[in-house]
Amino acid sequence: MPDLLLELFSEEIPARMQAQAAEALKKLVTDALVERGLIYEGAKAFVTPRRLALSVHGLPGRQADQKEEKKGPRVGAPEGALQGFLKSAGLASIDQATIQSDPKKGDFYVAVIEKKGLPTPDVIAEIVPDIIRRFPWPKSMRWGSGTLRWVRPLHSIVATFGAEGDEPEVVRFEVDGIEASNVTRGHRFMAPTPFTVKRLDDWMAKLEAAKVVADRERRKQIILNDAKDLALAAGLELVEDEGLLEEVCGLVEWPVVLMGAFEERFLDIPDEVIRATIRANQKCFVLRNPETGRLANRFLLISNLVASDGGRAIVAGNERVIRARLSDAKFFWDTDRAHKLDSRLEKFKSITFHEKLGSQAERIARIERLAVQLVESGVVKANISDVSSAARLAKADLLTEVVGEFPELQGLMGRYYAEGEKLPPEVAAACEDHYKPQGPNDRVPTAPVSVAVALADKIDTLVGFWAIDEKPTGSKDPYALRRAALGVIRIVLENGLRVDLREVCLVSFEQHYHRHGGSMDMRVYFESASNQKNKTFETLADLLSFFADRLKVYLRDRGARHDLVDAVFALEGQDDLLLVVRRVEALGRFLDTEDGKTLLAGYRRAVNILRIEEKKDGRAFTGPTNAALLKEPAEEHLAAAIEDVKARVKKAVAAEDFAAAMTALSDLRAPVDAFFDAVTVNDKEAALRENRLKLLDEIRAATRGIADFDLIQG
Repeated sequence: MPDLLLELFSEEIPARMQAQAAEALKKLVTDALVERGLIYEGAKAFVTPRRLALSVHGLPGRQADQKEEKKGPRVGAPEGALQGFLKSAGLASIDQATIQSDPKKGDFYVAVIEKKGLPTPDVIAEIVPDIIRRFPWPKSMRWGSGTLRWVRPLHSIVATFGAEGDEPEVVRFEVDGIEASNVTRGHRFMAPTPFTVKRLDDWMAKLEAAKVVADRERRKQIILNDAKDLALAAGLELVEDEGLLEEVCGLVEWPVVLMGAFEERFLDIPDEVIRATIRANQKCFVLRNPETGRLANRFLLISNLVASDGGRAIVAGNERVIRARLSDAKFFWDTDRAHKLDSRLEKFKSITFHEKLGSQAERIARIERLAVQLVESGVVKANISDVSSAARLAKADLLTEVVGEFPELQGLMGRYYAEGEKLPPEVAAACEDHYKPQGPNDRVPTAPVSVAVALADKIDTLVGFWAIDEKPTGSKDPYALRRAALGVIRIVLENGLRVDLREVCLVSFEQHYHRHGGSMDMRVYFESASNQKNKTFETLADLLSFFADRLKVYLRDRGARHDLVDAVFALEGQDDLLLVVRRVEALGRFLDTEDGKTLLAGYRRAVNILRIEEKKDGRAFTGPTNAALLKEPAEEHLAAAIEDVKARVKKAVAAEDFAAAMTALSDLRAPVDAFFDAVTVNDKEAALRENRLKLLDEIRAATRGIADFDLIQG
């Protein structure tokens, strides 16, 4: 079957846009083909700095013919209606229509319209120009006197269609004066002469001969393999960088890896600063000395051509730039170390964190107080002096020269500066780790001082933005509050911390409240029944609900059932994340057993009966039951079992022994089954009926010691 080859040749496409553009071209073209009835076997997109291309193979030679029935007016309809029908159906006279009968509506005219399928090249010539004109570039430009907007000036279009073994035809169309052809160009400098291409294999082979590697993944592998080989030959190791590899792959069509060097005196700078400098300014890879574990004074650059001098001039040019950049970095590093971290704190008073949340200095003070409170309340066992010092200094590196130049090094540089000042190792570590975890794959701080500051930092952020009603909405989360909440959850769970979130958030809310001149004890305020409908009270509840939602996401990603999280969180006072997780895990294990499944079925039967009868009577049936009205042995046994189980569950939950609580709950299985086998709930005697319905409610009450079984699915 025939194949389509499409290439859009232009000036350099920004590297960051290339992968997305290739996928967009593939989707737009293939969707348009399928929409027009042209089903294909496969498609692959290609992108280099100067070309965006697509191959679609296994296309039919033309569209299938189509028949369409168009319903017209009734027989005997007015002349105007008939003429309108003939015109819309493309018929010369009503005799060309057929008559169909409908038992209800009578006879009516039907036109059978036959539509001949177009040759596939004609369809391609129809759809591609429109796709080019409305292509979704993040940024585009218009040049010259034309109207086309493209990411960079578009020079030529290749569009061929044909089966293997045949001479493909050029699909004829034009876009803004650029006519499609079978002519393209190779490398800008090493093979600028135009040449003709036929189909995909011919296009790729001729481009390779013209010093262009069209396949993006192959270019990446060439760069990575050559870089590793060159490093190995020098006795060094490549510091791999997937993000940089993606970027440099989009900068070259014919990758050539070259090695350069810089003076050893620059190795006094931290490795991360050297790497950031070389990466950001020259898009070069750094190398590690395997003997020392530190960076070597070598780097690898990716050239886009084979130079006649072996690349010496290219390397020398890069070395000059890197030498200058590293000189700046060394100046910043030396300047920063001349001033202690605490000398920078005064400047934070004039820096606004958020117009509604005050200055950075105010925020740092809140974080310090909250971190100390976490230690004083026993959540974290750490030295209070170290925690106070770490919380106060953790943000100080934001005002250093190195972090000003490379913001991604914040925290890390704080650790280096703290170590240089001979501050306690726990304080230095907290300066770096209090930002963590910054994503699902980032490590979680485990040192107690780091944990206290990291929790305080994230909770202050969440409470502050909730207090001013700047919460995430849909896909928008400009302040990364979802990440902050997930960070709190991971720190708590992975360190096994016992944290009463409600209590900690109350402390933080109180700090924000006092900043605005308030003097009320926020704990008393929040716990007052008269304020429970107040917006501020609802804010706390909403924040705790947000934590619950994030916990569901966290547990679901680890295979837990979200309905069990809902069932546990539905109970009051579930603010201890570690206990919530332990309860969910125990509940999940219980429900996987035969006892758990049977009890859940019995529970649902009881609750369904109870709901039906409550709806019928228009009132709720709540326990306790009247022992004098327990007539049947099965209901007496069930009532006794419920009282016993409730007491054991309460005791086990108080001892945080959730396995024992589940064992106690499993003892309800047999009495519940026996009750439904032997007892008629809806007895004719009203008093007995009411008492038995209350007994069903007692089953619900017994399970509520563990979770809200109403929310359990499956």
